[in-house]
Amino acid sequence: MPERQRARYANWLRAAAVYNAAWGAANVLMPGRMFRALGMPDPEPPAAWQTVGMMVAVYAPAYWWASRDPVEHSHVVAVGLLGKLLGPGGFVWAVKTGRLPLRFGRTLLTNDVVWWPVFAAIVRDGVSAAGGWEAYLRGPISPAAARS
Repeated sequence: MPERQRARYANWLRAAAVYNAAWGAANVLMPGRMFRALGMPDPEPPAAWQTVGMMVAVYAPAYWWASRDPVEHSHVVAVGLLGKLLGPGGFVWAVKTGRLPLRFGRTLLTNDVVWWPVFAAIVRDGVSAAGGWEAYLRGPISPAAARS
């Protein structure tokens, strides 16, 4: 993989780390702020939303570490991508069952959608470096394979 592409992936992962740390901390420390900005009542109980904030924040160091060698650590990115794909699915279910209003979907743009292309590209390159999906799903990629 060209060094320029590797550096671009690294920059995106560092941005994801900073974003997750900031978004997570904001929702732990001020669990109702985002809801009020969307014209919604504060979450009840607030601890439930604070837990979501904490879970988002814990991805921050993982993305930062993965930025050191995005392809070698693409399994970490794959876990993040899975969450970024399943989250919107849960949102659709919550809207259909009346648990969340459609306007809550604005949060998906910055939390999930913006990251899809680069996370998917990193996983694609990880799969390629591993020699295909079967090998990729067995576990980590060797540093030598990741650099080729």
